[in-house]
Amino acid sequence: MKKEVLVEISARHVHVSQKDLEILFGQGHELTNKKDLSQPGQFACEEKVTIVGPKASLKASILGPVRPETQVELSLTDARSIGVTAPIRESGDIKGSGGCKLVGPAGEIEITEGVIAAKRHIHMTTADAEKYGIKDKQIVNVKLNTEGRALVFGDVVARVSDSYALAMHIDTDEANAASVPGSCIGEIID
Repeated sequence: MKKEVLVEISARHVHVSQKDLEILFGQGHELTNKKDLSQPGQFACEEKVTIVGPKASLKASILGPVRPETQVELSLTDARSIGVTAPIRESGDIKGSGGCKLVGPAGEIEITEGVIAAKRHIHMTTADAEKYGIKDKQIVNVKLNTEGRALVFGDVVARVSDSYALAMHIDTDEANAASVPGSCIGEIID
């Protein structure tokens, strides 16, 4: 049986806490859903912020809903271009990560940690994991047969929860390396 998975590109984005959202956009502000994402309950927002580093700045969308802590997810190319540190981490693992300034229309904040390059990962339900014989936090390899740039991604962490939908997420650097045309189908090969 082939262990196929939808592979999606996760471009640079920001997750914000309610406190930081209100500093950036004003007291009582709530996120505006622009478009639902593939993961249940997750959405791209109308709100954007500027991520400021010592060398340059970049615009990025906020993804909702609000989170307990603010987190900035960049590709390594993004991080280098603005001069910030972005260790490769799973989402939510921000202790000791990089910092930056975030600027919104109503204010700005300086975060001392929270900037990461997201570790490539596969979201799966418990049923998906059982079907594919994979356990939560297991590291797997995923083959992409893209036109002219087929490759195997190693170090892909499986994240298992019934609040997920089956999909692999890679950043823009990884997508460009494999010439992924927006999304594609990958195969878990071990």
